[in-house]
Amino acid sequence: MEKSALQIARAAYQPKLPEVLKGFVAIKEGEKTQSEANQEDIEKLFPNTYGMPIVNFVKGEKGDSAPVNVGVILSGGQAPGGHNVISGIFDGIKKLHPESRLYGFLMGPDGLIKHNYIELTSDIIDEYRNTGGFDIIGSGRTKLEKKEQFDSGLVILKELGIKALVIIGGDDSNTNACVLAEYYKSIDAGVQVIGCPKTIDGDLKNSMIETSFGFDTATKTYSEVIGNIERDCNSARKYWHFIKLMGRSASHVTLECALQTQPNITLIGEEVEAKNQTLDDIVTYIADIVANRAARGMNFGTVLVPEGLIEFIPAIKKLIAELNDLIASNQAEFDKIGADEKIAYIKAHLSEANASIFNSLPAGVSRQLALERDPHGNVQVSLIETEQLLAEMVSTKLAQWKKEGKYTGKFSTQHHFFGYEGRCAAPSNFDADYCYSLGYNAAMLIASGKTGYMSSVRNTTAPASEWIAGGIPITAMMNMERRNGEMKPVIRKALVKLDGAPFKAFASHRDEWAKETCYVYPGPIQYFGPTEVCDQPTKTLSYEQA
Repeated sequence: MEKSALQIARAAYQPKLPEVLKGFVAIKEGEKTQSEANQEDIEKLFPNTYGMPIVNFVKGEKGDSAPVNVGVILSGGQAPGGHNVISGIFDGIKKLHPESRLYGFLMGPDGLIKHNYIELTSDIIDEYRNTGGFDIIGSGRTKLEKKEQFDSGLVILKELGIKALVIIGGDDSNTNACVLAEYYKSIDAGVQVIGCPKTIDGDLKNSMIETSFGFDTATKTYSEVIGNIERDCNSARKYWHFIKLMGRSASHVTLECALQTQPNITLIGEEVEAKNQTLDDIVTYIADIVANRAARGMNFGTVLVPEGLIEFIPAIKKLIAELNDLIASNQAEFDKIGADEKIAYIKAHLSEANASIFNSLPAGVSRQLALERDPHGNVQVSLIETEQLLAEMVSTKLAQWKKEGKYTGKFSTQHHFFGYEGRCAAPSNFDADYCYSLGYNAAMLIASGKTGYMSSVRNTTAPASEWIAGGIPITAMMNMERRNGEMKPVIRKALVKLDGAPFKAFASHRDEWAKETCYVYPGPIQYFGPTEVCDQPTKTLSYEQA
């Protein structure tokens, strides 16, 4: 396989590790934990893995280590740095004992269930160090939640002598890891399960998980392209660019990109919900800024929109919740009828208030809310062209204002959606270091006999040598939520905090950014050069850890 000059140079990069992981480690246990909420329910569901303590690694003495066979799964959507997590696991278990072996299950959890795997040797690992993507073993979205799946997986784990399984994924995947850890411990299967926090959306974090891997690289990738668009926008001076960004359940990506590029308008879903805004409120807010800039001769600008915005509008959120329950409780009947019949069925069975909102939406949006569902039963908000919907509605409002003499400008639009472009980018130095540390740290958690833990690396705004390594019980992050009409244990998603430092920094500047043209052009990710250029964390992390 031919490689680019950058790939060749990156292959030689040695990720930085926390100082504590460079030698032999001992474990220091902290206070016992409890779940984020619904403590009694979570403890009842996870009696064997609930209430375990937070652990940190400290310097230790060399001990006798036996070879250990470990399995690894990449689960869910891709995020930059996954290959470095795997190389960190590989190097960690090889340091414990050179005869340790690492097996990769192919195409996600399905590989475990169907016994599709490869042994990851040094030749394979070395091909993928510091590269983007999940192509070393592939990923998948199969949910691990049924006893027969666990039992099928256990057959191949026993056959290969695997004593520990590392699941690299987001909140749903790590919830599955927790369920699997609980089951294997309850039957004394002799298999540990460790999770690693992955998602470019940035919504898997807490006091012990400062950031999910991939967020740094993805937001820097998007910000480069947003900056390019802003430069073009400021040059042509004739278009409003509506840019939708990844983030179904939280607006972290949009907020970070706004802090990096200073666009004219940024919508934050969590604020929309907190202010109980309607779709018309949002459209009016945008139109006012467009009109004010036009009055000053600036018929151009940039608007950042989180992909999950629709779900944050309270009235539409209530509609979606009723839709979810209606479809889940009538799934068999719903599956038998055609698309048009489904729309009629929904209109006939919705409450009066939600039926009114459903009927008021553009036909394309209402159809997507009703018909396009992911495997978990969720609305596929990434398919809803929110950026175009907003542009069209703003155009309609401005046309009305023009008739009333309130607006005299020009309004031409361009639309963009940045999603897949950032998921497999070559990891930034931060993500290369962070991911390698997460993987290496997972190997140490395995060596310490832990199960049901998530690999945790903290103090990440300091130099990597000062990072703190350890683990947090996955049950400590959980609560009960309604999924597909049933209450289920899940890791609580971290939303943008409106009283948090990143949002406050943004809010203190947005009026100026709306009025003036204050664009910042970050340029491409830099992999080589001074540390202030190459190794900086995201603005979000810097503000949160300040």
